[in-house]
Amino acid sequence: MQSILIVRLGAMGDILHSLPGAASLKHSFPAARITWVVEPKWLPLLQGNGFVDRFIFFRRDQPRTWNQTRRELLADRYDLAVDFQGLVKSALIAHLARPERIAGFGAGVVRERAAGVFYSNRVGSSAVHVVDQALDLAAGAGAVNLMRAFPLPPGEAEGRLPEGPFALASPLAGWASKQWPLEYYGKLATLLRERLHMPLVLNGAPGSVPDVPGTEKHESGIPGLIDATRKASLVIGVDSGPLHLAAALNKAGVAIFGPTDPVRNGPYGGDFEVFRTTGVRTTHRRGTMIDPSMRAITPEQVFAALESRVRCHA
Repeated sequence: MQSILIVRLGAMGDILHSLPGAASLKHSFPAARITWVVEPKWLPLLQGNGFVDRFIFFRRDQPRTWNQTRRELLADRYDLAVDFQGLVKSALIAHLARPERIAGFGAGVVRERAAGVFYSNRVGSSAVHVVDQALDLAAGAGAVNLMRAFPLPPGEAEGRLPEGPFALASPLAGWASKQWPLEYYGKLATLLRERLHMPLVLNGAPGSVPDVPGTEKHESGIPGLIDATRKASLVIGVDSGPLHLAAALNKAGVAIFGPTDPVRNGPYGGDFEVFRTTGVRTTHRRGTMIDPSMRAITPEQVFAALESRVRCHA
């Protein structure tokens, strides 16, 4: 095997969940040249990890991106393409590279069934968690040395962080229904400050961090988020990329889930207590309002779990 193409365009959590599968391919074929097709904004998650040799950027907001991507793909020859995304778009990108074979998810796992038309290897998986599904896909593509590891860059310091121990949260998510109420972060910040003498830092992209009394703001890009997560003593997360980053970095904290299922999408790594209200219906509809199940999880519950982790890891 001389050259392998990986297609996983985004988003943050999805790329993180694909890392073990991609690393397993490199570990199994160490002499192979690995190329990854990705949206440019997610490059900081992949730089310098030691198993990707080349990046091709898919700029979906530019009208000529398909032609540009095709030209870059055809500049190399691929023995294998692996579509970790499972969409028609990602499968078509793999097809444009004209590899000898394309591996993708089989029925029941692939996100868009029509994507399977482009695959020469349709890999089934009985795994529940998306990381294990990605590992099954890598194995189906030929990987024999599977790695449950997340090679990530060190990050870069951006903005100010507390000098002592602090808790970190990224309160925003792609769907409002997956968010925890902002006022709950203020109540949690009071508990952390009064009982553990630890500030609560809210991270987000520049201009996106909400004003929540009692909390501290940290605005950054992805490198700054990686750096802040590495330095945090505790992490509070919802089902979004920053939580999955914290799990990949083996941090401790609390994961708060509502409409999405933590068995499939929960933190993979670290020491997280997962909260989800009993009887919640799983849905992947992009709700525009905070789900009632998220409101049912109280700051007091979250603090108790965080306090227990401080004592345990101390």
